[in-house]
Amino acid sequence: MSAWPGKTVIGLTGNIATGKSVVRRMLEHLGAYGIDADALSHRVIAIGAPGYQKVVDTFGKWILASDGQIDRSKLAKIVFSDPNALRQLEHIIHPLVRQAEDFLIRRTTKTVVVVEAIKLIESGFDRLCDQVWVTYAPEDVQLRRLTVKRGMSREAALQRILAQPPQEEKIKRADVVIRNDQSFEDTWQQVVNAWRNLFPEKETEKEQSAQLGMTVERAKPSQAKEISDLFGRVSKGAKILSPHEVMEAFGEKAFLLLRRDGVAEGILGWRVENLVARVDDFYLSLQVPFEEAVTLLFQEVERASKELQCEAALLFLTEDYKSQREVWKKLGYQETVAQKIGVRAWQEAALEVQQPEQTLWIKRLREDLVLKPV
Repeated sequence: MSAWPGKTVIGLTGNIATGKSVVRRMLEHLGAYGIDADALSHRVIAIGAPGYQKVVDTFGKWILASDGQIDRSKLAKIVFSDPNALRQLEHIIHPLVRQAEDFLIRRTTKTVVVVEAIKLIESGFDRLCDQVWVTYAPEDVQLRRLTVKRGMSREAALQRILAQPPQEEKIKRADVVIRNDQSFEDTWQQVVNAWRNLFPEKETEKEQSAQLGMTVERAKPSQAKEISDLFGRVSKGAKILSPHEVMEAFGEKAFLLLRRDGVAEGILGWRVENLVARVDDFYLSLQVPFEEAVTLLFQEVERASKELQCEAALLFLTEDYKSQREVWKKLGYQETVAQKIGVRAWQEAALEVQQPEQTLWIKRLREDLVLKPV
């Protein structure tokens, strides 16, 4: 039994570039509440957070960027080349992340929680979990992902890989091993099978809301073909994704479908990372009333985002939709630029996604930040 009565906690770990985040998002599609310990570790060393000054005092002011924040790339160069320095950093960060994880687990209303943490076992957090899941990928796959997808040099990628314990050590502690070196579909099936073994009577969530003859539903990976066709139709060719690409997109985000009389007339793609919700895909057919459809879709996004304890929602609008300023204002969104966002985690989330042709709108979903109780 986990340390949190009434909740099943899955500890998810694996070495770098083995697909932990993809598996976490798959579990979220199945109904789990996901926590990214790596994102929390970034938060606890931001300016004003409890770990900031301790890290600066330990490693020196030279790790600071021009804005006073800790430059994580400079810090990484130190700790990934010196095991003792890595231990010092973990000694500062791990207790703070543990407190934040505990707070989020206790506050969520979901009964299944997945905590993604690369140091799950090393930190001892695995002993608090009901199950330990481990992702695995061969070294050549890790290297390819780090160099191609993250833009690392081969030398830097190897340094990161070799700085971690052998994957076999984690596998020995696993209740479930997800081999993530084939297709998204293959990984998804492994996750679904493991979920059904753990919860044989628990169905995946069926989230749906309705208004004025329109319904909004949470899409599933099994609807990839329908989503692919819908993108091409309602975006007027601006967004073309094959069913396989849609399946891969499910590794990063969730989709909401708007239906009218059973026919899909709108789609919204959104992702939650570091307690920030980001809507970066939004297309609506001309066959539905704009304000009513938008209201229904965004009510569902915000409901789900609040359930996931998000602090803010970011909306990235293309030319076709940013002219509807009064609608977005009525829904509580304010137009802004990323550089003016006061919370660093929110600002980073905006800068990571926003495209030059898009305008950024923001809505605060809760007043309390997760770092306050830490």
